[in-house]
Order: sequence, then C-alpha cells, then structure tokens
Amino acid sequence: MAEPKETVHGGDIYRNPSVTDYSVNSNPLGVPEAVRKSVQESADRIMHYPDVRCDRLREAISGYEGIEKEGSLSRDEKLTADCRLLDIPLTATSQDTTAAAAEMERLGVGCVVVLGGDGTSRAVAKGIKEVPLLPLSTGTNNVYPEMLEGTVAGMAAAVAAQFSDPAICCIRDKQIEVTLNGSLTDIALIDAVISDDLCVGSKAIWDASKLQHIFVTRCHPASIGFSTAAGCLQIVRDTDDYGLAVELRSDGEKIIAPIAAGVLSELDIWQAKRMPLDCPETLLLQEECMVALDGERELRGHAGDTLTFTVTRHGPWRVQAKRALEEAVRREFFAAGRMIDPT
Repeated sequence: MAEPKETVHGGDIYRNPSVTDYSVNSNPLGVPEAVRKSVQESADRIMHYPDVRCDRLREAISGYEGIEKEGSLSRDEKLTADCRLLDIPLTATSQDTTAAAAEMERLGVGCVVVLGGDGTSRAVAKGIKEVPLLPLSTGTNNVYPEMLEGTVAGMAAAVAAQFSDPAICCIRDKQIEVTLNGSLTDIALIDAVISDDLCVGSKAIWDASKLQHIFVTRCHPASIGFSTAAGCLQIVRDTDDYGLAVELRSDGEKIIAPIAAGVLSELDIWQAKRMPLDCPETLLLQEECMVALDGERELRGHAGDTLTFTVTRHGPWRVQAKRALEEAVRREFFAAGRMIDPT
C-alpha cells in the first residue's frame, strides 16, 4: 500500500509546485502543452509575481551576512513586537478560523481584517460578536468581501479600531440563520442554496440544474455566484431590511446568470419572493439534499427533516472603508500632532 502524501496547501506554488488541492484555482497537471506552445510562439518576455517569502533572496542575504535566515528579523536580531501564538485547539478545518476570530475578540483586538472569499468571511463571522470586520477579496466567491487597495484597507481598519461604537463606521450586516429540526445549525452571510446533488467531490456546487432553492441576504447581477441568480431577478442591497427567496423548478421561467467565473448557466425560476427580517421560511424535506452556505456544502438534509432559513440583522459589524476614512477626516485624524476623539 502506498504511503499517504502529506496534505499541503496548493496555493504555495513555490514550495508545493504540484499539488491536487481544491482550495485554489490551479491545475495540478500543469500548463497544457497547447498553451505552452502558444505562449512560446507569441510572447517575447514573461513577467511573474515574486515569491512572497523571498526564499532565494533571504538565502543569499543570510549567506552574505553570515546569519541564520530563519528568525533573524533585523541586523541586530532584536524583535520589539509582542508576538504570541493564539491559544486555540487546532482541527485543520474552518473551525480553526472561527476559533481564532473568537480568541482575537476575547483579547480585545480593535478590528479583524479577513483575506479570502465569502466562505472565509463566514468562518470569521461565526466567531465574533461586536468587533468590526474588514473583509478583503482574495478568494473564489467574492460577494461579501470587497476589492480594496492594501494601504487604504489598513487605514480604514486602524480608524475603525479607534471607535468604541462600531456603528460610527460600520454596518450591521444581515445573515441567514439555518435551523435543522428546530436547532440552529449554521449561518450564511450571502446565500444558502439547496441542491439534490449529493456527490461531495468538492465543497462547491457546480451543477445549476440540481438547484432547488436559493436564499440570499443581498444580490446583484454585478457579482459571481448563486446569489447572482437572484440578482438577475431583483436587486437587494445590504441596507435593505429583507432578503430574497428563489424556488427553481424544471417548468419555471428560464434566465441566464453567472454562477461562477466564466460560467453562464441557464436556470429555471419558478418563483421569487422577499424575505422580511426575522420571518422564517420553512421547508419539510421530501428527499435527501445538500445545503451550501456561501458557496460551500456544509449540511446534508434527509427526507422528513425540517429546514428553516431566516434573514436577520445579527451578522457582523462590517467596516465601510470610505465611511470610516471620511469620518477620520471630519475628526481631523490625519492632522499632524492631533489624536482622534474615539467617542
């Protein structure tokens, strides 16, 4: 029997150049021959992004300076920052992210910055209650986080961390609370989807023909994912005090929506209706199904189970970067020699 391979993250292409990993958008088989041939015939120069850890550079510097490359963060090898490991149990699942976020709030951090997609933001949101959250888009489903330049994001996070009242520069987001047979089971920040595709080859759902229900907190056609199917019917904003419930049937009205990057799928819409805050939508399951939350399969339902989906305003406090920086200007935060009034 072959020895099992160590599980590593395929996104680190410098140390793990050939890894089968469904958490990243990379081809584990490498660049196709036809693509390489086309590049060879058409490109004179190719520039690529450097290794974020700069291993070769650090190796060269350590050899020249005669110091160890690991741990030597300055020429005098002194570290002034108070660095600590979060004291949380590790499970190698998204629960680690949730536990880390909860521990950060317990330790009194002023703002949690999240790099990832909808699923990562959801994992963090499950662990925090009042600390502001600034989600930045680096993942595959990116309805919840936003594309924001790093310097601006850092400034907004620093400003948000100064206020004792997050409402000054944040919005209390909506979320979908999912209960199974009367027990609160999970949440979604953007969408909850019911599908009869039971094969869990990957966390994401790809077959639009298997969709039965879509529940969203907000939706717009200018995004990617299953919430966009609802957004092609009606626009629901983060400030609206309602969500949208969409039911799909084979004899429904056909629409086309971008459910994934580069994928326009045909969907059969039977009906769509608003979901006012705190008004549950309850389904008695007639057959087995999968429930995907913010793009990832999380829950399996069985015939006879009762599933309930409720849109609430119990989501995280999400930093609105422009609003935060405008408030900072109003309070003269950027004036030399002045301190912001955190009240």
